[in-house]
Amino acid sequence: MRIGLLTEGGYPYVGGEGRLWCDRLVRGLDRHEFDVYAFSSGQAQEDAGWVPLPPQVRRVRTAPLWASEDDGVVYGRRARRLFSEHYGQLAATLCAPTDGSAPEADRFATALHGLAELARDRGGLVAALRSETAVRALERACRAPGARRTAREARVPDLLAVAAHLERALRPLSLDWYDEDGLGAVDLCHATAGGVTALPGLLAHHFFGVPLLVTEYGVRLRTHYLTRPDSPAAVRSLLAAFHGRLAAETYRRAAFITPGNAHARRWQERCGADRTKLRTVYPGMDPAPFAEVGESQSADPHTLLWSGRVEPAKDLVSLLHAFAEIRRQEPKTRLRVIGGPTGPEGAAYLGHCKALAAHLFPDEADGPHAVGDNPVSFEELGGPGLRTCADAYAGAAVTVLSSVVEGFPVGLVEAMFCGRATVSTDVGAVVEAVGGTGLVVPPRNPRALAEACVSLLRDPERRTRLGAAARARALELFTVDQNISAFHGLYLETVTRTPARRALLDGVQPFAAPAEARLPGHWTEPAPRPVPTWALHTPVPATETTR
Repeated sequence: MRIGLLTEGGYPYVGGEGRLWCDRLVRGLDRHEFDVYAFSSGQAQEDAGWVPLPPQVRRVRTAPLWASEDDGVVYGRRARRLFSEHYGQLAATLCAPTDGSAPEADRFATALHGLAELARDRGGLVAALRSETAVRALERACRAPGARRTAREARVPDLLAVAAHLERALRPLSLDWYDEDGLGAVDLCHATAGGVTALPGLLAHHFFGVPLLVTEYGVRLRTHYLTRPDSPAAVRSLLAAFHGRLAAETYRRAAFITPGNAHARRWQERCGADRTKLRTVYPGMDPAPFAEVGESQSADPHTLLWSGRVEPAKDLVSLLHAFAEIRRQEPKTRLRVIGGPTGPEGAAYLGHCKALAAHLFPDEADGPHAVGDNPVSFEELGGPGLRTCADAYAGAAVTVLSSVVEGFPVGLVEAMFCGRATVSTDVGAVVEAVGGTGLVVPPRNPRALAEACVSLLRDPERRTRLGAAARARALELFTVDQNISAFHGLYLETVTRTPARRALLDGVQPFAAPAEARLPGHWTEPAPRPVPTWALHTPVPATETTR
């Protein structure tokens, strides 16, 4: 079949989130064809280029949503009236009380589709979304009777900020992807994230009836709730309403929704996802780089390891305070912190953590600060003896995660592949990933973290037993093979539930490239005569659809 893969800030670009699992998915499903529709995250990402693409990627179309030039489209009187009506209706749904009612959901969908149809007919919406007409329509919605109090309190700067955000979020409506040779030609759209990433899939479903599958390893709506903490209440309220309506509409139209863990699944259900559509598909990771370490079981029995991106959410401060208590009980213990900062905030946090380590261990921080000169070392991959993540896990008996916010703990699963015992804070999907193979403590509790680490440091037999169980669990649940197999089954199930949309000269063809087309024979030759009209309406048996 032919898959329209929708991505944002990742595949097929060299850098970005989700790039690796998308690449593994595409390469693993080499019997299908992929059209990639990608949103880039910035000029630097575009300059870095693409990863090498396998032959099953037949086409790539990109759009830079981070920048958009004025399309120069000038609307006439009728088009301006239609735009004002559709945009005003969309704005009204954002100002109305958020009760999850079906009429409000239908109003939002009608307004969104009306704007999409106007963009397709008139050549774009960019200029219209930036116009005074849009701001005035938003203002009327905020001042209308029955609008929420926070919406009524919106001032002119708030309205301008919301209108600018909506213009960026609705840029996918102005793309030229929605025709018979674009998304209309695919059998299924797979959005690799929610929110704006899934918007082209929603429009493909509206214009052509293409089924939509949505994968969320991190719920985009939750991210929007946590951003803009310093914005005025009116701005936060209106933007939260927009992204909430968009998420609910995406979940309503999707054939299947695949959260990456139960934590994301609970968020999706709270945001309106139908439980019958949800299928948990864990991220697929390659266990091969960790096989040698996992089978050797040799490690320094006095070393703790933390690895990841250095940022405040990882709560290294609590880990350092916990390590001070660990050192009092087990003086030989060392802590290796492996990872680099993310942006200026991460760099400042790393500096703070290094200063704290020097303060907590003053007698041991007088040396040149080389690795091994004091009990806490800060390192990055690529240094001496640290070519890969596996090298880091090989040298530590216990892996520690101290986060206060976490999605799916990839680093923890890597440690499990290596057969290492783990101590983690109970955040995000940690308990779901670890199961009963590691120790879990409350976040922001250095004493509990220290006690758990000490108990494992003093019991090598227990460490070995937990590490072996962790490795077996990771190999069963979190490999690339299980991920690819799950999506392959969902692709087939989705298409078999969807009526064939295109009647071709050689009959009804449910997939873009049927399996027999790859083999030489009479079935690859053109049909000698057109198929009778009655044959075009004959239902396709399920056995033929799933071939």
